[in-house]
Amino acid sequence: MAISHLLLDIEGTTCPVSFVADVLFPYARERMESYLTQHAHDPEVAALVSAVADAWWSDLHPEVQGLRAGMSTAIPEAEQVLPYLRWLIANDVKLTPLKDLQGLIWHAGYASGELVAPLFADVPEALQAWWQQGLILAVYSSGSVTAQKLLYGHSQSGDLSPLFSYWFDTRHGAKQQVSSYSGIAATMGCPPESVLFISDALAELKAAAAAGMACLFSDREGNPDRDSGPFARISDYRTMLLPDDAHGS
Repeated sequence: MAISHLLLDIEGTTCPVSFVADVLFPYARERMESYLTQHAHDPEVAALVSAVADAWWSDLHPEVQGLRAGMSTAIPEAEQVLPYLRWLIANDVKLTPLKDLQGLIWHAGYASGELVAPLFADVPEALQAWWQQGLILAVYSSGSVTAQKLLYGHSQSGDLSPLFSYWFDTRHGAKQQVSSYSGIAATMGCPPESVLFISDALAELKAAAAAGMACLFSDREGNPDRDSGPFARISDYRTMLLPDDAHGS
């Protein structure tokens, strides 16, 4: 079946891991307390703080239980969830309300010009070419949809966000689950076989392939894991020929 949709990961695929790990995450971590204090009465922030608190009370990790010793079950003040937020960040737990809070902080950073997304050099040209060819472009990242749009909206090549038709985050399921990819294809209104998924994570590619998608392994300098398993590699998207069958064997 011909490929009509491209589903793209971000970190290690279209943007260096170092930008996310060494710039975005520290930026949000360092500003989390002041942001929560300044925006404590913002309804959106208050709802996210409440969601974080709910996750905290249901989290059975021993370290987390120790953190909440003596905490009240009443509706929390924004600053009260900081210990849990810091623990989530330190342990790279992809809790959706944390991702949303990070996205709000990054929004301020992008708006001020402090943050600019350094996409891989081949990516802006490839995105434009694929869009002009009539391919439907979509993003699937563990970062929130807000964070995704900010990154592509404030790249070194300007605002590339209009090139994308769909945005998917962890609200559509974990990236290692087959059902997540089946659901994404259904949302886009196409069979999984017409979707090409590109990611640097082998477990994600295996899940997408099991759902029926074609897959390519993004092999970029600086990526922590460069084991492509059974999948074909790609490191420059400008040279990509859409595969008739890019499924793992």
